[in-house]
Order: sequence, then structure tokens, then C-alpha cells
Amino acid sequence: MFIEIIKSKIHQVRVTESNLYYVGSITIDEDLMDAANLIENEKVQVVNINNAERLDTYVIKGKRGSGDICLNGPAARKCSIGDVVIIMSYAMMDFEEAKNFEPAIIFPDTETNRLV
Repeated sequence: MFIEIIKSKIHQVRVTESNLYYVGSITIDEDLMDAANLIENEKVQVVNINNAERLDTYVIKGKRGSGDICLNGPAARKCSIGDVVIIMSYAMMDFEEAKNFEPAIIFPDTETNRLV
């Protein structure tokens, strides 16, 4: 039996940019991607703490060390600059393997979006 579990989580970062007319996605600072074990084009769920919106999109690499979190395309309608979001990805794995799996969960500084 396979189950879906949390693989990666960036807990509470602030949206720094919103680009409605860009092809969809979320741009994430590459330092945050590395720390959370996310790769470019990986599917993520974005949960907006300010308005309870949830959306699925994919990751684009942002400038390393920038703190950038940018919602692009239609996702830009779900978040405003300054909103705090949680970004998560999930993985399918065998039930027994999942019991011992350790997800990558990071808690950046919410004001700067940088690792502490």
C-alpha cells in the first residue's frame, strides 16, 4: 500500500511579489528551495494564512539569497504582497517506508524570508 505524506514544507514566508501576467507558478528563493528539498518544476500546495486560500502550482527558482516569494499567473489572484503563506510538497511512498521518512521542514524568518 502506498500513502501520500508531507515531503517538504516552508512554514510561513511572506509574499514579496505578485505577477498576474506571467505564466503560472511560484518563484521561490533558491536557498529556501535547497533547505526544504524542493526542485524546480515540483508541484507544491500554497496555503495563504491571511485569507485561507489554497492552490496547487509548480516551483520556479528565484534568485539565491533574495528572499523572493512570487505568485505568478492566476495564483497571483489568491495572494497579495505581504500575505504569509505555507508552501508544501508531498510524496507517495510505501506505508512501511513512510513510517521512518523525515520530511524537510524549515522555518524562515517571516519578515525577510531568509533562513535563521
